[in-house]
Amino acid sequence: MPNASSWSASSPLLLLWEDSSGTRIFLSLLYAVLAISGTLSNVMVIYLVFSFKKLQTTSNAFIVNGCAADLSVCALWMPQEAVLGLLPPNSSSLRSAEYRLLRGGLLSLGLTVSLASHLLVAFNRYVLITKLPSVYQALYQRRHTGCMIGLSWALALLLVPLLPGLWTPRSAQQPPPRQTDGSSRYTALLLALAVLGQTALLLHCYLGIVRRVRGSA
Repeated sequence: MPNASSWSASSPLLLLWEDSSGTRIFLSLLYAVLAISGTLSNVMVIYLVFSFKKLQTTSNAFIVNGCAADLSVCALWMPQEAVLGLLPPNSSSLRSAEYRLLRGGLLSLGLTVSLASHLLVAFNRYVLITKLPSVYQALYQRRHTGCMIGLSWALALLLVPLLPGLWTPRSAQQPPPRQTDGSSRYTALLLALAVLGQTALLLHCYLGIVRRVRGSA
């Protein structure tokens, strides 16, 4: 029967189990505060964009898409972490592989779509400022904008099964640590490449905007 320490190692998303009860309570309250504030702020942004026609622009469509992605983390994932941090480590409700898969999927889905939305906003500003108006209008028609938003979610859904390190169980009976370490290294490498690639594209867009503004000045 695995103890609290081995169960903590088998569930990487639950980083609270190895801490003291006071730390777990504090982090659970922090998760709760972040969940409430993040949910309210993202809902407010979505409400404002849909309420005022002047705000219904292409750039704001990508911002709303990012807010929807953030809601999957703030409104769905964080409240679960806040509750789970208050449960005992040997709670039977935490042993379900399907439940770990659901939580890991919500987290990776929200983070991936949020990163993609930030990139879409930056590229939208880049095209608007550095290209001709006709190019911008041709590229950002309503149908094309919808396809970009749908592609961000499709890409996230394709990447979710490729992140086994987020929820791969590792029990005390699993002797070969090389497989688990390889899975963790693969997950870390994939996440690092995604973040670095998104950062490089963001820098390219914003540096292009800076060069164009300086040239115009």
